[in-house]
Amino acid sequence: MTMHPEMMLALAHDRHRELVAEADRGRLLARALRTRFRRNEKAVRGQPAGTLTSCEPSVAVPAR
Repeated sequence: MTMHPEMMLALAHDRHRELVAEADRGRLLARALRTRFRRNEKAVRGQPAGTLTSCEPSVAVPAR
């Protein structure tokens, strides 16, 4: 059984749209999972600064 070229083209376009939609759903799910796990991380402000000095102004301690 032979098919018309227009019908084959329509089927190919439908399949392509399905594949694109499936890839979009996968990317959206992956992004949502990354965002969900990122919420559990602590804020940068609460973490130690390492060997760098802080940018906050320091107050001189009076001599005893």
